[in-house]
Amino acid sequence: MHDKSKDGTGPVFARLPHTLLTLTGRDAGTFAQAQFMNDVSGLQPGHWQWNGWLTPKGRVVALFALLKMPDGELWLVLPDAGAQEFAAALRRFVFRSKVAVEVVDHACVSGCFGPAPQTAAADSSNALGLGQDRVELDMTGDGDPRILRVEMLGNANLPPIDSGLAARWCCHDLEHGLPRLPPSQTERWTPQQLSLERLQAFSVKKGCYPGQEIVARTHFLGKAKRGLVLVESPAALGAGTEVRADGASYGTLVSVSECGPRHLGLTVASTDAPPATLTVEGHEVRRLELLNGLAR
Repeated sequence: MHDKSKDGTGPVFARLPHTLLTLTGRDAGTFAQAQFMNDVSGLQPGHWQWNGWLTPKGRVVALFALLKMPDGELWLVLPDAGAQEFAAALRRFVFRSKVAVEVVDHACVSGCFGPAPQTAAADSSNALGLGQDRVELDMTGDGDPRILRVEMLGNANLPPIDSGLAARWCCHDLEHGLPRLPPSQTERWTPQQLSLERLQAFSVKKGCYPGQEIVARTHFLGKAKRGLVLVESPAALGAGTEVRADGASYGTLVSVSECGPRHLGLTVASTDAPPATLTVEGHEVRRLELLNGLAR
């Protein structure tokens, strides 16, 4: 989707590979509070947060942006998880709750980089342009301003995904410490190993949810020995590849992306002082500092 403002001078939106899943019904909020790792009950209508779903052993199955609509309906914007498979897995836990878990096939998720919107609020978790058929989320961090749009297109065919924008979007996520997990890296890492406290993506104070005991124990006992390290390589990177330091294993690449000549990767590695030289498959890689500003 390429969409300009009415005067033709505004930012251009293009479709991203993200998908939309909705939770509707009387018990939608209660169901989400019991299943997801962040505090949904404390989220105000019209606001959004980073959230996720864990295995009982506290490993991340999926990460997503969760928006609470004014009528209590919940929208989950999934950047990576297979929406149909994720919805089917959630439905196994509905039991007698009055909640419907649906993938919205006619929802187009698009994004743009450009000037910060004039309507942006001081609270960046507040949705912009909130309407019944179109919602915009401010996903600006310390990097370039950017907006994510979710729009219902009725029965219209979705436009093609813009691969260039998708690559740039993914690199921006990685630079800010938002992991983009391929299937090979799901159900392997705890929220702390993925440094998700930087994004305020999980809660250790809310009630029980799958994996909560592991997350809380790690937090309160201070046993998180690994976290995310951002690296840049002169060659393409692969998720699951080992990162080495001085001939020994240092960490594992969990999320990779390339945008033009840039090859970025997020590594789960020791939180101790990093070694001077890191390599991936014989190529020396450069360690970069993670950007801030994407917490919601």
